[in-house]
Amino acid sequence: MCYPLFRAQGLCVGSSVVEAGRKVVVGTRLKRAGMHWTVEGANAILTLRCCKLSGRFEDFWERRAQWARNAA
Repeated sequence: MCYPLFRAQGLCVGSSVVEAGRKVVVGTRLKRAGMHWTVEGANAILTLRCCKLSGRFEDFWERRAQWARNAA
């Protein structure tokens, strides 16, 4: 990676942004006391959580409904 070049362009080169995002998206939802998840269940809830936090929740359901109509 060209860290000096990226820094000169004002880009973030640290992992703190990703770690903070992981804590918000994953940690606060999946790591509550007594929770146990299958991989499939965790993937499903994280998909919905990412859609909600990114402001794309309604788009997700619209695309899912369209996919279901096309599959039928």
